[in-house]
Amino acid sequence: MDPIDIVGKTKEDASLPKATMTKIIKEMLPPDVRVARDTQDLLIECCVEFINLISSESNEVCGRDDKKTIAPEHVLKALEVLGFSEYIEDVYAAYEQHKLETMDTVRSGKCSNAAEMTEEEALAEQQRMFAEARARMNGVATTPKPPEVEPSLEPNS
Repeated sequence: MDPIDIVGKTKEDASLPKATMTKIIKEMLPPDVRVARDTQDLLIECCVEFINLISSESNEVCGRDDKKTIAPEHVLKALEVLGFSEYIEDVYAAYEQHKLETMDTVRSGKCSNAAEMTEEEALAEQQRMFAEARARMNGVATTPKPPEVEPSLEPNS
């Protein structure tokens, strides 16, 4: 019997967009480096498993706080508990950037016009967002300092 997650899908049903992940993998490597298809599949599976791990621990942190909705601070705490403290600053910076972008989108009324965006405009916006994410990953952008996360007494794994 396959393990079932909260939404009733098996773990094998959970995935990430293969074309997008392949593009990200290729962009992170030097141009002369090739990646075998099975290696790309393995990397995608690792990403899915990492997301499952963080989501599960975030849910546990949320439950310990007697909350029903996972908040950003629950994800940051989960990263710490699982031993990924070195990612907290980057994750917090990405979250802050997301807040700014969504605030700008709501203010400018782009949300109501999103369905009217042409395919070319959507592709250009996606490329811009990928470039910003790449810049953040490579440490080009200045990032705000994340809030202090309380150290845990006992790591839950």
